[in-house]
Amino acid sequence: MTETAFDVLVVGAGHAGAQVAISLSQRGFVGSIGVVGDEPELPYERPPLSKEYLAGEKPFERLLIRAPSFWSDRGVSMLLGRHVARVDAGARRIVTSDGDEYGYGSLVWAAGGSARRLICEGSDLAGVHTVRDRRDVDRLRAELDGVGRVVIVGAGYIGLEAAAVLTKLGKSVVLLEALPRVLMRVAGEPLSLFIQAEHRAHGVDLRLEAAVSCLEGRDGRVTGVRLADGELLAAEMVIVGVGISPSVQPLLDAGAQGGNGVLVDAQCRTSLPHVFAVGDCALHANRFAGGREVRIESVQNANDQAMVAAATLAGVEAAYDAVPWFWSNQYDLRLQTVGLLTGHDRFVLRGDPASRSFSVVYLRDGRVIAVDAVNAIRDYVQGRRLVVEGIAVDPSILADVGRPFSDLI
Repeated sequence: MTETAFDVLVVGAGHAGAQVAISLSQRGFVGSIGVVGDEPELPYERPPLSKEYLAGEKPFERLLIRAPSFWSDRGVSMLLGRHVARVDAGARRIVTSDGDEYGYGSLVWAAGGSARRLICEGSDLAGVHTVRDRRDVDRLRAELDGVGRVVIVGAGYIGLEAAAVLTKLGKSVVLLEALPRVLMRVAGEPLSLFIQAEHRAHGVDLRLEAAVSCLEGRDGRVTGVRLADGELLAAEMVIVGVGISPSVQPLLDAGAQGGNGVLVDAQCRTSLPHVFAVGDCALHANRFAGGREVRIESVQNANDQAMVAAATLAGVEAAYDAVPWFWSNQYDLRLQTVGLLTGHDRFVLRGDPASRSFSVVYLRDGRVIAVDAVNAIRDYVQGRRLVVEGIAVDPSILADVGRPFSDLI
C-alpha cells in the first residue's frame, strides 16, 4: 500500500530537484510536493565541493541552496536518506530500497549521477576517494592530515580543481590524464596547454597519456598507483575523477527511452506518461550541439531544465533552449565557458596566454559557437550573445583584442 502520494514527486535533492520545487512554489503551485533524496542533507551547492569546501574555506551551512525553514514554510516534504529502486509508471508510484512506496501525479527525475570508479585491482582499498557529494569530501578531508602524497586519476575539472586545492594545502600531487592533453574533449589546444603549464608551475606532477594498471596497498590501505608502463607512484591517497554515470536505471527498467541518460523532449518529458527528467541525467537534443542529443553536467543546465519542467507542470508554455555555460576556479584563474565545442572546425586565440588573461573563440561554418575566457570576464559576458545568435565573424577581427565583442554584434 502506498504510504503517501504527492501531486508532484521529485527524485533527487540536488540543484535540479531543488529548483523544481523552488520554481513550482514561485509559480504559486497549490498541489503537494515531495522531494526524495539519497543523502540525509537538505539541497546544497555541489561546485564548491572540489574547491572551497575541500579547502576548508567554506562551511557546509553556507552551501545550502535555501535555509531549512524555506522548505517547511512552503509545504515541501523533504524525504531524505532514501534511495529509489523502482518506478512503476503504470501505477504512478516509486519504491525505495527500504520498501517504502510513494505515489505521484507527476514524477520529475532529477537523480543526477554517480561518480565512476576505477575498474582495476585495488580500487576498493581504503584511501581511494571520489568527489561527488558531501560524504565523499568529508571522508577525504578526515584523512588529509596524515597524507603527504596524493595521486589524482583524471584531469577533468574535478581533478584539476582538486589538484589546485591540495597543492595549496602543501600536498605532493601527481595528476594522471589518459589523453594527450587535459580537457581534450571540452577545450581547444591553447587552453589545454595553458592549464597544463599553470599546474606544473604550481608544482603538480602532471602525467599525460598515463594509464593506471592497478592500485597497490598494505593492510587494506592504498600505498601506490602502478602505471601501465610499470612505474609505481607512491601515494597515501588516491582521488578518482573520471566522470559520472547517469542514475537512470529505474526509469530505463520502467520502459523509458534512453541509454547514457534518459531521453527527454523540449519540455523535459520522458517517453513515460507523467514523468519528466532534468539535469545531469537528461539526454536531450541541443541546438548548441548542432542538434545532437547530449547530457550537460552543469548547474546551469540543471536549473534551466528544472524551471522548464516546473513551468510545464504549472500549465505554462515553456521549452528548454538555454545556452550552456560553465566555470572553474583553479589557483587565481577564473575559467568561464559559454557554448559547446561540438563540431567546431576552427578556433581563434584572442590575447596572449602569457598575460594570464585571454580567450579562445570556437567557430563552425564561420559562426561563433563557443568561447573560453580565462580571467577575461568582458569576453565571456559579451561573447555570450555571439554564441546565442550564432553570429558570423571574420576570424582576424576576433583575434584583435582591441575590438570588444560588443562591436561585432
